[in-house]
Amino acid sequence: MPSESRHPYFALTPDHADFALRPFDESPASISTQPLSAEDDIHSKPTRLQSLLTCVLQFVSLNAGLLLVMAASACFSVVNLTVKVVRNQGEPVVTAPEIIIVGMGTTYICSVAYMLIQKVPDPFLGPKEIRSLLILRGCTGFMNIFSVYFSLQYLSLADVTVLGFLAPMCTAVTGSFFLKETFTWKEGLASFCSLIGVVLIARPDFLFGSQTGSSDHRMLAIGVILLGVMGSTASMTTIRAIGQRAHHMHLLAVFSMEAMIVASVLMIAGGLPVVVPTDWKWFGLFAVIGILSFVAQIFHTTGFQREQAGRASMGLYAQIIFASILERIVFHTTPTLLSLLGTCIIMASAIYVALAKKNTSNEGKVEREEDVALEEGLLPERSKL
Repeated sequence: MPSESRHPYFALTPDHADFALRPFDESPASISTQPLSAEDDIHSKPTRLQSLLTCVLQFVSLNAGLLLVMAASACFSVVNLTVKVVRNQGEPVVTAPEIIIVGMGTTYICSVAYMLIQKVPDPFLGPKEIRSLLILRGCTGFMNIFSVYFSLQYLSLADVTVLGFLAPMCTAVTGSFFLKETFTWKEGLASFCSLIGVVLIARPDFLFGSQTGSSDHRMLAIGVILLGVMGSTASMTTIRAIGQRAHHMHLLAVFSMEAMIVASVLMIAGGLPVVVPTDWKWFGLFAVIGILSFVAQIFHTTGFQREQAGRASMGLYAQIIFASILERIVFHTTPTLLSLLGTCIIMASAIYVALAKKNTSNEGKVEREEDVALEEGLLPERSKL
């Protein structure tokens, strides 16, 4: 802090300056010596609400990518629940490719329409220099979404969920290996703990017994979902590799277009019937699938563009929490003690990962403040001379 005895001096010429000594009790005319009123003192200090709001905004700014991925997890949970409800409506059963066409068709129309309105360049195929990455993202993304919808025919929602959560751990490893992103052992431990929490909540049949359905169909579904895990890992890593070089709507448009093409080919090649909705409930369920699929893909893609692959993938673990809440609301299921324990583990791991980035940012801020203090460190010493 500068000394109170220091006064400004004015250079009259390069060879002459006004260094006349002044009394210590003399104050500059420009500085008011009147005490601040109580009202001015209140307004000069931030209120508790303002401080809290500042902290919240800072937390959101530091963890925007992670929060977007968690929001995507909430939307995906609603979509998966809706798919489960659609498939339980009785005969005729809606096939997985038709559900993909409904969801991805809505996503494609909305994405292209947005880019045309906003005059985004290359709205249909994306920038030329990264089209290969966009195509790779579309193919791998389709592997993931098809594996989920297909496996729901033969596996419980818990099995599909817990197997799908192998992707975040794989994404963290691939992001560190291929993209040279930072992935500490603490983040790896948090990811492993989150996976344990998922297992405690889902309690999959292949670990806890009580298997249902034929073993042949079950093994086929498990193999398909594991292929989907590989696709999800490659998809999330590719999104991170693309980064900000493409508009997030480019990723959605190319992905949804490829998904519709492949799903249509599968329906034609397999001779799968097209189920036309005849009840208003079907239209409502299909609308939820289409709209929320689009919103979820926006949050998912934008989140992975903003955040490191390993850290952003941690937000996907929140999907099991949202799924548990929705099952409680729709199917009136009561969470068990293991479910509550798993939820606490997942939330603690996610909070730890979020706060770890905040602490890293604060360390950088402290270093900058120390640099400023070092530059001004000689001023108090000079005032003593």
